[in-house]
Amino acid sequence: MDILQTPIEYLKGIGPNRASLLKEELGIKTYQDLLHFFPNRYIDRTTFYAINQLPKNNSEVQLKGSIVSHKIIPQAKGKRLAAVFSDGTSTLELVWFRGYRWIQESLKSNTPYVVFGRLNWYGNKVSIAHPELTLVEDYKQRNLGAFHPVYPSTEKLINKGISQRVVKQSMEHLFRQVHKEFVETLPEFILEELKLIPKKEAIIQIHFPANQNQLTRAQFRLKFEELFYIQMQLLQKNRLQKQKVKGYVFEHVGTLFNEFFSNHLPFQLTQAQQRVVREIRNDMGTGKQMNRLLQGDVGSGKTMVALLSMLIGLDNGFQACLMAPTEILAQQHFQSLKEGLGKMELNIALLTGSVKAAKRKEIHEALEKGSLNILIGTHALIEDKVRFKNLGIAIIDEQHRFGVAQRAKLWRKNKLPPHILVMTATPIPRTLAMSVYGDLDISVIDELPPGRKSVKTVLRNDSNRLQVFQFIREEIKQEKQIYVVYPLIQESEKMDYKDLMDGYESLVREFPLPKYRISIVHGKMKPKEKDFEMQRFVEGKTQLMVATTVIEVGVNVPNASVMVIESAERFGLSQLHQLRGRVGRGNDQSYCILMSSHKKSKEANTRLQTMVQTNDGFEIAEVDLRLRGPGDLMGTQQSGILQLKIADLLRDQELLKTARIYAKKIISEDPELSDIKHQKVRTTYSKITTHKNIWNYIS
Repeated sequence: MDILQTPIEYLKGIGPNRASLLKEELGIKTYQDLLHFFPNRYIDRTTFYAINQLPKNNSEVQLKGSIVSHKIIPQAKGKRLAAVFSDGTSTLELVWFRGYRWIQESLKSNTPYVVFGRLNWYGNKVSIAHPELTLVEDYKQRNLGAFHPVYPSTEKLINKGISQRVVKQSMEHLFRQVHKEFVETLPEFILEELKLIPKKEAIIQIHFPANQNQLTRAQFRLKFEELFYIQMQLLQKNRLQKQKVKGYVFEHVGTLFNEFFSNHLPFQLTQAQQRVVREIRNDMGTGKQMNRLLQGDVGSGKTMVALLSMLIGLDNGFQACLMAPTEILAQQHFQSLKEGLGKMELNIALLTGSVKAAKRKEIHEALEKGSLNILIGTHALIEDKVRFKNLGIAIIDEQHRFGVAQRAKLWRKNKLPPHILVMTATPIPRTLAMSVYGDLDISVIDELPPGRKSVKTVLRNDSNRLQVFQFIREEIKQEKQIYVVYPLIQESEKMDYKDLMDGYESLVREFPLPKYRISIVHGKMKPKEKDFEMQRFVEGKTQLMVATTVIEVGVNVPNASVMVIESAERFGLSQLHQLRGRVGRGNDQSYCILMSSHKKSKEANTRLQTMVQTNDGFEIAEVDLRLRGPGDLMGTQQSGILQLKIADLLRDQELLKTARIYAKKIISEDPELSDIKHQKVRTTYSKITTHKNIWNYIS
């Protein structure tokens, strides 16, 4: 048995109770987990302070001296242990509020100690609570180096007595037991080309660094290794999927595609759209299942690419479907596809939760017969009753809103899985795409259709409100329509609703009937009322739409030219970008006005300035990643997926690219890893996939 897979409870000083806590709080189950439990910071322990020269702050300090006296003192709640510590220059108090009985029993008076801890000042009196105490004799013997590691912890672990000291001692016991088991995990040529230190040295130096230089080299080596094996897993997964998962062969582009392309295409495709259509055609002609992510900014023409992809499926005798996360978005797709295909004899239907039973039955029957060519819908598409005769291509819009199990249900609608095209209008930062979607093929539409003008974005506050109203009047005079959006944050729904209604009332006063007409949409309305109000705006019967963020996705009004976002500092960057994407859909100049209070955080200011400075969704996504971190950016459902052990997606972007280049090179040269020079990679890769120490990122 591999000693590194030994359960942690068998390590000296741990036992079943501590093992259970370490597993529950930190996910540490085996020797290997503890070995790869890396410090999150280090303390320079080369300096000793004199008590009479301590800094007047709450910094961590190291002292040498002895305990003069100690006693247990009753207090309002419980008791505390207080000891007087002297170094010859002065004295300070050491205090313990937990575990004081056994600490008192172990204290030795008039014996030299090294004390380490954080200073607490009350006027001119100073104390250290729960210090780390080491006998000078032991301190010299252990000789742990100048940089002392500080490991991540939790309140529960500290309360249960698993202190930094316990973790460090456990680490020492572990190293004594397993140091002969360290094996190199990277091939010789990578070590040489990147000047990496050996694995054994890196692991020792990360836990017990001799100096700053050794620590830096150890961190670099271990970060590269982590990113390299994540990329190996993702790229191998992609390769194996293409090998194992057979797909329908769409051999030819036929009558439907050519007729639509030649006679009904409403505008010329951009270079980016043409490139993406070629990539999709290639995928669907290989006999392997297509598994492609299509990224494109708001308004870049993803739906047109989706339609052309579906027509290729239809030309080859198959059915197609498009699944959207909301009814509004599904209806929008249905309307735009129906209009686009209006002159062609194709059967297209919409299936959502609100479709009546009789119509639903009709759709089910037409699907099974094969007379229904394209089905657009919401989660309703994945119900067991929905059976296709031969589904050839499935398109999923805004895939991050669907769970893994939901997507898998769509996969299983056929004997062979359909080709999958996943679309998102939320630009994913390149580093995140490489790490999270590294096993998908990625296509990017990175240009807007011809004639589209970039939306002009400005930042305004309450003192500019009258000018903003005047600007809105001028746009309405030009027969344009306006959105005014208010934030809706669940914790303060009452306040937000009041904000919305106050805003609505002030707009009604500024833009009175009969000259102006205003729609209002918010979360408290019934779906029918919402649809009625939205439809009035879509048809141009109202000039202003006052709404909460329900209009973030799914309303397409090319005539709308102004987006006013109230309390813009309360929105996230990607939400601001999505809202701005509701305008600029026609050929006229459009505007986004960010209304903000004078008081805002530094982070909110960065978000708003970013919106003013750029329309590039990818640039915005990179700033968002820096501000929020990868977990938040992927949403709470998937926030666990990037819990890297040592690498950091923000700070280590260049290293991630390097790791992917090396992983790609090895897989393209030697996919089975059978070459002798890749033996270490093969062995390590096998262990990782056996013990699941690196997550599978995507279904």
